[in-house]
Amino acid sequence: MQPVMPPYIFGIIMFVGMLVMLEVGRMVALRHNETEQERTSLGTIEAAVFALFGLLIAFTFSGAASRFQEKRMMIAEEAHTVESAYMRIDLVAPSAQPRLREEFREYVDSRLEIYRRLPDMRAAHFAIERSRKLQLLIWKDAIAATRISYDDPAGSRLLLPAVTDMIHLSRTRMMGIQNHPPGLIYVLLLGLGWLCSLLAGFRMATARRHWLYMLTFPLVTAVIVFLTIDTEYPREGLIRLDQADQMLRDVRARMD
Repeated sequence: MQPVMPPYIFGIIMFVGMLVMLEVGRMVALRHNETEQERTSLGTIEAAVFALFGLLIAFTFSGAASRFQEKRMMIAEEAHTVESAYMRIDLVAPSAQPRLREEFREYVDSRLEIYRRLPDMRAAHFAIERSRKLQLLIWKDAIAATRISYDDPAGSRLLLPAVTDMIHLSRTRMMGIQNHPPGLIYVLLLGLGWLCSLLAGFRMATARRHWLYMLTFPLVTAVIVFLTIDTEYPREGLIRLDQADQMLRDVRARMD
C-alpha cells in the first residue's frame, strides 16, 4: 500500500510546522511575562508531553523496522518455497513436467511484476489476478500429474505439499505488504510534534532567537519521522526491498 503522502512531503510539513510553532510559542511567552514559579509548575506537564512524543516515535520506528525485516525474510522464504516446489517437478511423470515448468516460470514472472508495480496496488491488480489464476492452474495440473501412471507414485505426491506451501506463503506475503499502522498514528505524531514545539518555544522566551536550537529540534525530529515512514513503506522512497527481491529473480533465472 501507498502512504497517504510521500514520506519526504510529510517530513517537510512536520519540519515547517514545528518551526512555526516554536516561534508562536516564543511570541506567546514574551507577551505572557510569566514568573519563574509559573515556569517551574508547568515543567511536569511539559515533561509528560515530551515523554509521550518520544515514546510514540520510538514505538513507531521500532514497529516499522520490525515489519521491514519481516518483509525481507518473507521474500527469502517465498523464493525458497517456489524453488523447492519447482525442483519437485522432477518427481512427476516426464510427460507432465514441461507444462508445469512453463506455468512455474509464468507464475514467478507474475510475482516479480507485482513487486515492480508496488506500492501502487491499483497498478499491481492485474498482476495479482494473473498470479492467483496461475496458482489455481498449477494446483490443478499438479494434481493431474500425480495421477499419471509412473514408477514412483508416492514420490510424485511430494509436489502437492510444496505447491500448497507456495500458495499459502504468497497470500501471507500479500497480507504483510498491506500491514501498516493506521493513518491516525501519523496524524497523532504530527500533532504531538507541533505541540512539543509550541511548548519548547514557550520556554525560549527571549527577545533574541536562538536559531541553532530552533532549527535542530524540528530538523532532527522530521528526519527521524521521515526515515520511519520510509522504512514502513520500503517500495516508496530511499529505503527499498529491491536487493531482497533479487533472490526471487535469481530463482527465475535458474528456471531457464
